Amino acid sequence: MPLITAAEARRRFSDARVARLATVRADGRPHLVPIVFAVEGDVIHSIADPKPKRGLDLLRHRNLAAHPAASLLVDVYDESWEQLWWARADGIGRVVAEGAERETALRLLRAKYPQYAAWDVPFGAATLIEVRRWSGWELAER
Repeated sequence: MPLITAAEARRRFSDARVARLATVRADGRPHLVPIVFAVEGDVIHSIADPKPKRGLDLLRHRNLAAHPAASLLVDVYDESWEQLWWARADGIGRVVAEGAERETALRLLRAKYPQYAAWDVPFGAATLIEVRRWSGWELAER
């Protein structure tokens, strides 16, 4: 069962539409949420968007402030197991409430997701994950 290269993991990750973001709560427990994202180089960008939730003060932001380590996972599952694969990004996260980096995140996300481009509503802070390690796996060589 072959591992995929870091470059291939980054490519597959970048092409995916949704990832699962894992952060660590202040009490040490894991916190896992699905996110939409955009990749530029070795930085993953996400943003607090106005979809229904408890507000723009997100637990993931508080978690990253206390424990900046983060992992993100994208995967494909298929009943034909020859199609299975996953790609993971491990890195250091931070939250950016304003400025050029936040605007870059919003620009990248609007380019990837038409829903974001259509919304003319306030967005919250951006989450930036500086990836230190790309990794992945697939069941069958392609």
